[in-house]
Amino acid sequence: MVERVTKESGAPPGFPLLADVDHRVIDRYGLLNPELFRGRTVPHPAVFVIDRSGRVRWKFANTNARIRAENADILEALRQLEEK
Repeated sequence: MVERVTKESGAPPGFPLLADVDHRVIDRYGLLNPELFRGRTVPHPAVFVIDRSGRVRWKFANTNARIRAENADILEALRQLEEK
């Protein structure tokens, strides 16, 4: 993914990406898509806002890969963390 982003945008992403080759995190959050995509398994798209204590404060997950979390919703979840 880093290579693809770098190729498409001319620079690597400005944030770390999770590589979950053994599906440990994907399985923990129940995100594994049982259907193959281009011959391999991939997770359902998801976004989690996790506070400093490790508690999930907001999440978005959808089995339809075309439906993604809106930036405004993610930013609002982050703003609510600031208020606490």
